[in-house]
Amino acid sequence: MSTTSDMEKTIHQGRNVKRFREMLGLKQEGLAYELGDDWNQKKISALEQKEVIEPELLEQIAKVLKVPAQAIKNFDEEAAIFNIQNNYEGSNASATNVGPAAYMNYQCTFNPIDKIVELYEALVKSEREKIELMQKILDKIK
Repeated sequence: MSTTSDMEKTIHQGRNVKRFREMLGLKQEGLAYELGDDWNQKKISALEQKEVIEPELLEQIAKVLKVPAQAIKNFDEEAAIFNIQNNYEGSNASATNVGPAAYMNYQCTFNPIDKIVELYEALVKSEREKIELMQKILDKIK
């Protein structure tokens, strides 16, 4: 049963911008650079303190971070942690097949090596984008 405070709980969009920015390894200065000349580190810092961000600005930030605006609007860290803690196989104490034997019959629906290669390629792409961004910043400074 949810309480009134649960129902009134709002997602802190500024904090979510910070989380996504940090997950992408982007500093506040880098985000400011991508958002345009009227942005700087201090303005990004203030933005990340805002509970609600204007929809147009949120769309612009989401585009720079390459994530859906809905992800920034709706990401709830507490709910994510709860789901991770309570929804992995074997977490249900009443499960009949709990323990190491339960995992021996696990059948992947994908090739784990393919996923590792996908993640590696995404990481390499991300690093290239960071290098390009740093080069743009250096060129702008010169």
